[in-house]
Amino acid sequence: MNINFFDKMREPFLKEKVALITGASKGIGRDIALLLAQLGAKVVINYSKSEDKAMEVLKEIQDKGGEAIIYKADVSVSKEVNNMVEYVIDNFGKIDILVNNAGITDPRFFLDINEEDWDRMINIHLKGTFNCCRFVVPHMIKMRYGRIINMSSAVAKSGSIGAGAHYCAAKAGIIGFTKALANQLAQYKITVNALAPAMIDTEMIRWRTEEQLKEHIELIPMKRIGTCREVSEAVAYLASDFAEFITGYTIDINGGLYMD
Repeated sequence: MNINFFDKMREPFLKEKVALITGASKGIGRDIALLLAQLGAKVVINYSKSEDKAMEVLKEIQDKGGEAIIYKADVSVSKEVNNMVEYVIDNFGKIDILVNNAGITDPRFFLDINEEDWDRMINIHLKGTFNCCRFVVPHMIKMRYGRIINMSSAVAKSGSIGAGAHYCAAKAGIIGFTKALANQLAQYKITVNALAPAMIDTEMIRWRTEEQLKEHIELIPMKRIGTCREVSEAVAYLASDFAEFITGYTIDINGGLYMD
């Protein structure tokens, strides 16, 4: 094994890269933005509603000497995504890394959701991922380089109780989309991978009561919930040249809750 591998991991190994992260104003997306900036990337903080929180992320990055911009766009709206990508290209000249993280949750029972609920879930998660890839990929093809990381979920594989059926469907679609895109873009030296977290410490799990949360933790072999940093570190790895021969893969980050 080449010792230089470990030396490079101690350096800002994403220096000069440009990373667009959707849903980056809070939760996992926020931590991804902070870590990639720490590793040297120029970061684009996408948000849809939480402008104040997006500004907080921007300020934290800038206060630490990093470079970042924010952009408001609903990823489910094609025109808004197109405008966002053009804005990033105008400001930074390229997009090396795309992290499709934007998402919502809705744990209701199947018969309690309607067609509008279904469409909203599919549009934000699956169509949003498609929209961002649709407008970013042509730029990556021109560079013959790119790293795309899509956020799925453990429930995409398990269909677990506690996640809405429409949420499970959208996240499962992301895994299928990731594999197909990885196959088609490999010839351009663009990798496409996904993450499948479960029970990460964000506001998205706070709909549970304290008792429900304890019961769920008991089902996890490691007996704890995950942290945002544990997800963002996986993103950083997949976004780097250390992972240049990994594509079409979904990394499970779930403490052993689901194994396949």
